[in-house]
Amino acid sequence: MFIFLERTIIIMALLRVLSGSIDIFAAYLMLRFNDVQKALIINSSLVLVGPIVFIIATTVGLVGLTGQISLSKIIWIFVGVGCILYGVKS
Repeated sequence: MFIFLERTIIIMALLRVLSGSIDIFAAYLMLRFNDVQKALIINSSLVLVGPIVFIIATTVGLVGLTGQISLSKIIWIFVGVGCILYGVKS
């Protein structure tokens, strides 16, 4: 029995796996260096990874839904994503 997975789902899942792998590698580096200053630098560099993966995964998902939802709804989704990023940043 074969299970068909959509390409969009695979890409979104792989982006999340990549993001998680980067987080695990950062945790390893923190343990390896055993220094608070270096751990803070590593942790602060992860601030870029999360939102970038979030935006890319959302964009990939929306591209997969392009034929199923209207342009106005896509715009509202991007506005919502922007509000989430603005709220997290503040």
